[in-house]
Amino acid sequence: MKVLLIDDHPLILSALQSVIEGLGSDTTVVGANSARAARETLKADAEFDLVLLDLHLGDADGFDLLTELRAAYPALPVVVLSASDRTSDVIRAIDAGAMGFVPKRASNETLFEALHMVMSGGIYVPPMTMGSEPASKPQGDTVPSVLRVVRETAQDSGFQTNSVPLAELGLTPRQTDVLALLLKGQPNKLIARELNLSVETVKDHVAAVLRTLGVSSRTQAVLAVSQMSASGGRAPWHGTR
Repeated sequence: MKVLLIDDHPLILSALQSVIEGLGSDTTVVGANSARAARETLKADAEFDLVLLDLHLGDADGFDLLTELRAAYPALPVVVLSASDRTSDVIRAIDAGAMGFVPKRASNETLFEALHMVMSGGIYVPPMTMGSEPASKPQGDTVPSVLRVVRETAQDSGFQTNSVPLAELGLTPRQTDVLALLLKGQPNKLIARELNLSVETVKDHVAAVLRTLGVSSRTQAVLAVSQMSASGGRAPWHGTR
């Protein structure tokens, strides 16, 4: 796996390179200490499997660079690594196309889990308090329960997160199928193609799923399911955007 790590702090850049290389002997990490260096690196060689992006760069706004990278390299997954763990920043990053958001205070095990999840096609978000900022830093070095890669069994719609089967949400089997693909970040057209449905039918199913979860956007749906996974039960978020 070839990883591009973008962080303008030399010590953090060096430390993270060592940590990420611990994923395996086949992992190569290329460091870029600025947005400019990242652009030049990708222009010279776009064959990367993953980008890890710090939001606070000296020569660019991290969110702007995230949007730029997703537009220029849509097949290249980007995971945000940030000193911030504010709910608003997580939502903004996922909205901009990030496949994961890992606070820098997270344990190495959490980082590894997040990267494996993203490389398997899932989305990682940290545990958060829906509708407000986290009240305090969790104690200890426990790996949090987070959104797991959603998979479909051959016989039924047995999708489930870490601890909460999606079937228990009261959705129809088809709505459960749609939610599983929605959690993978697929747009309506791709969901329609995969499920052999019309785009209008998919839109209706997505609307029903959002109503059931008590949310108003796809991003909030991802975060809401993540929180249910972390808490072991339903935790609707009646947020607005």
